[in-house]
Amino acid sequence: MGHEIVVPGASAPLTGPAAVTQDDGVVTVVAGPRTDLFVSPGGAPPVLTAPRALTPVRGDFAFSARVSCDGTATFDAAVLLAWAGEDRWAKLCLERSPADVFTVVGVVTRGVSDDANAWVVPGTSTWLRISRHGPATAFHASSDGRRWDLVRQFALGEDTELSIGVLGQSPTGEGCTSRFEDLRVVPEGVAEIRSGE
Repeated sequence: MGHEIVVPGASAPLTGPAAVTQDDGVVTVVAGPRTDLFVSPGGAPPVLTAPRALTPVRGDFAFSARVSCDGTATFDAAVLLAWAGEDRWAKLCLERSPADVFTVVGVVTRGVSDDANAWVVPGTSTWLRISRHGPATAFHASSDGRRWDLVRQFALGEDTELSIGVLGQSPTGEGCTSRFEDLRVVPEGVAEIRSGE
């Protein structure tokens, strides 16, 4: 860890490895071959190798970005991450599915990972947002960064020390590049979880 990524609204820069860079406000994550962040419910060993950059956050917040991914292999993804530790975290992904289309995917890990696909995204980019509201954490996605749709709501714990950040993964492939534009943190979070407003 060492590279610093400046995100408007964040109390401190994101810090991450050399695979995470920032140029003119755009954050790029280069994921190497067979990199992932997943704790299989089927019993396979955890894989925690995906490059990521994180910063601590307190209280309610909304963390959003327009994300894109050039991945061509199944499960290549650009990811927003909420991290409480190696066995407690959640990621919201723009991920290439086995059907060879990009899909919004939510993964919540409390000991083991529970993942679910939301909907197909036209093209290779979309808006993603993670927010916390007391004990509740929510995932939203948007096609334009203005109207948001709920992906899932879950609990990581109101008092959990949480960090937020970006991640890139290529679990089955030879690597991919993810880009994050218009990254921002809004301290007060989102007023209505269901409507996304």
